[in-house]
Formats: sequence, structure tokens, C-alpha cells
Amino acid sequence: MSTNADKFLELTHAPFPANTLSDQQVYEHPLVKRYATKEMSFVWSPAMKFTTWRKLWTALATAEQELGIEITDEQLEEMRKKIYDIDFEFAEKKEREFRHDVMGHVHAFGEVAPKAMPIIHLGATSCYVGDNTDIVQIKEALLLIKRKLVQTINILRKFAVEYRDLPTLGFTHYQPAQLTTVGKRCTLWMQDLLLDLQKVDQEINELPMRGVKGTTGTQASFLELFDGDHEKVKALNKRVTELMGFKKAIPVSGQTYTRKIDYSVLSVLSGIAQSAYKMCGDIRLLSNLKEVEEPFSKTQIGSSAMAYKRNPMRSERVCSLARYVMSLPNAAANTHANQWFERTLDDSAIRRIYLPEGFLAVDVILNLLSNIADGLHVWPNVVKAHVMAELPFMSTEVILMECVKKGGDRQVLHEAIRVHSMDAGAVVKGEGKPNDLMERIAKDSLFAAVHADLDRLIDPKLFVGRAPEQVDEFISEEIDPVIEANKELLNIESVDDVNV
Repeated sequence: MSTNADKFLELTHAPFPANTLSDQQVYEHPLVKRYATKEMSFVWSPAMKFTTWRKLWTALATAEQELGIEITDEQLEEMRKKIYDIDFEFAEKKEREFRHDVMGHVHAFGEVAPKAMPIIHLGATSCYVGDNTDIVQIKEALLLIKRKLVQTINILRKFAVEYRDLPTLGFTHYQPAQLTTVGKRCTLWMQDLLLDLQKVDQEINELPMRGVKGTTGTQASFLELFDGDHEKVKALNKRVTELMGFKKAIPVSGQTYTRKIDYSVLSVLSGIAQSAYKMCGDIRLLSNLKEVEEPFSKTQIGSSAMAYKRNPMRSERVCSLARYVMSLPNAAANTHANQWFERTLDDSAIRRIYLPEGFLAVDVILNLLSNIADGLHVWPNVVKAHVMAELPFMSTEVILMECVKKGGDRQVLHEAIRVHSMDAGAVVKGEGKPNDLMERIAKDSLFAAVHADLDRLIDPKLFVGRAPEQVDEFISEEIDPVIEANKELLNIESVDDVNV
């Protein structure tokens, strides 16, 4: 007789049942399905991509007409009206027929704009629409990243100001070190993001279009179109660039724009990922110390087994996604290095992956950073308890100086502090008891000169140096000018919120 185990094994080793869960049998990319925002998904969507192709074809035809090519106003009007009228099924059918995606969409455009069909893609090569569209998408994606960076920095600004003078243990080697403040530590995170913002701005301002370059970058087809008139070819390149909203086109190219641009862009995204990883790594460690915690909703479950847990899952997700983004520049570097002469197609498949995914992931990371920063919770009493457990050791130099000022022998006092410190340390480490160094000093007549003043001498705020002033100066000199210059971005609400 079959046991339950036998029945289970029979079931699990059988083929997957036909017509079962049929709508769930195709792999779904978790970056898109689970995490990505609608805004960034749209930037890399087919709708954005292929309408941009049509805008590029229309811009090219418009500029060609302005420079004397026989293109009618009626043809241009038809193209403008049909930019958003795309029959994707027809385009896919034509692509299968021609085995060429660009020609599939040329015919799909011509199908709804028949009068313009003879002049669509005139003089152009596939990379005219492909590469220029990539650049348009990169620019739009960078603008979205910039907005979210500014908003994240602004949220962290409020946190840094609120906790500008709350003393906390500094850590070097993850060992207790001189005190800093919670707000000062936050400025370290902000400074990294500020450097990232500067890089994003640089990319936005300097990003060139590929422009109108022809099959190997020589503009030969356009020189033929304009009967050898070099100035008109140059004017065409300039005019199309202007019509597409760019300040400049790349000076020279092969068939494609140099893939070093992709490497540069992904390096900027990697920089943001690095900053986010550092910040969330700190928060994860502080969460373990119970000093600072990320937002935790009322019904949130930290562990399916351990009901008491409050795991820093948002920060962990940031680190997870950031680790992936940080790997992408290496792929882009290899792609650029392996482009032979004017172009090889081994760049195509991988660029379809790492360009969208790099931006999709960083966009999610910034949404998470804003969410974390906006709900970051500090437990001041826990912070103080950790400070006071270590501060007695740090305060001994101040106590020594005060006693010497009042007539004490520096060498004798130093030896007494050394002995008391070793004994107190033994109690902390060997017996698990609180640090009693101050009690020992309070009972030692050698330190009678400061006994009445011990509480003042171990006030944590005396040991944070210029941390509060550094926060004030950093905010006023570095952050506020950036916030003011980009204040219009602060009121733009994101379409998506963090919901997982």
C-alpha cells in the first residue's frame, strides 16, 4: 500500500499538468515586475522607444526640407499626426518578413503615413534611429534620476539638521572611536549623494546626440543627397540635433556613437549605487545596535519564524540592487573595448539589458532611500547608553588635565587612570557589568580636585568637536544652494511609492 510519501513523490515526479497556471508559465523579470517604477519603466518602454524613432524620422525629414530636399508640407504633416499611431503587430509582421526591426517600423510608419512613405528614413542608417533614441532615453532617465537625487538629499537635510548635535559613538574599524553626532554622520551620506548629483548634472549637460552620420560615420549618403554640398550636410546634422532638444552631436563616430558614453553613464549610476550601499550598510549596522531603524509598518512581518524581529529589509534591498548596478560598468567597458573598427553588432544584445536595467535599478534605489530617510527613527536613549559605556575611557584625558591644572602630578595621575581603566575594562569584558571607571575615579582621593565636577567633565557634548558646526556649515554652504537651484524638482511627486 502506498504511503503518503510515495504519493507525494509520484505527484512531484510527474510532468507539469497541462493547461495549469497557463498565465504564470513565462519568466517575469523581478526588476520590472516587482520593483521598477512606472516612470522609469516608461522611459525604456516600447512606446517611448518607437515613438522616438518616428520623431527622429520626422525631425530628419523636416531638416532635409528646410535645406532644399523635395519634401512637401503635406508629407511632414502626415508624419507628425501619426507619430503615436503605431500598429505593433504590423511592425512585428514586417520585421519577421525582412528580419530587420528598423525596416519593420519604417513600413509600419509608412502604412499609416502613405504619402510620407517615400521619404521616411531618407539617407539614414539603422543607427540613426537606434543610437539617437538610446541617447534620448538616457537623457530622460538621467533627468528622472536627478529629480529623485535632489529629493533624497532634501529629506536627509532635515534629518541632519534635527540631529546635528546628538552625540553618538564614532566607529573606526567598527570599533568605538571618538564621538561624532548623528547629524554629522548623515552629512557623510549626503556628501556622497551630492557628488553623484554633480556627475549626473555633468552627464545631462554634456550628453551628445549621435546625430546624422551615415553608415560608417562619414555622412557619405547625405553628401550624395545634397549633391556634394558639405555645408548643407553639416547644417543637417546641426538642425536635427536642435530639433531633438540637444545642444550638440558627437563630433565624430563610426556607425555608432562611441560606447564609452555608455560606460560613463553606467559609472555614474554605479556611483549612486555605491553611495546608497554605504548609507544603507551603516543603517543596517545601526539597526543591529538598536540606535537607528528604518521605517517599519504596523502590520509588517520581519520574519516568518521569529515574530519579534524588525529586519532592515528596505536597506537590505537597496544593498542587493546596488551590488548589481555596481557590476554593470565592467560589462560596458568590455563592450566598448571589443568594438572593432566602425562597429560590430556584439554590442546590441547586452546594451538592451544593461542600459535599461541600470536605470531601473537606480530609480528603485532612490525611491527606497527617500522612503528610508523620511521615516528613519533614532532612539536617543540607546544612543546615549552606548556613548556612556565608552565615554569614561575617552574622558580620562580631560580629567587628567583638570587635575594637573589644580596642582596634581601628571605622572601619578596617569598611572592611576591606567590602573583604573584596566580594572574597569576587566569588569566590562570579564563580568559583563557596566563600565564603572567613573565610580572608581570618584572614590580615589588622587582625583578629589574634580570630584564635584565629574558630571560636567563627562558631558558627551564636550567630546563631539565641531560636528554640530560642521553640519550647519555643510548645509548652508553646500546643500542649500543646490536645493535652491533645483527647488522646482521638490514639488514633483513620484508616480510610485515603496509598496514591498
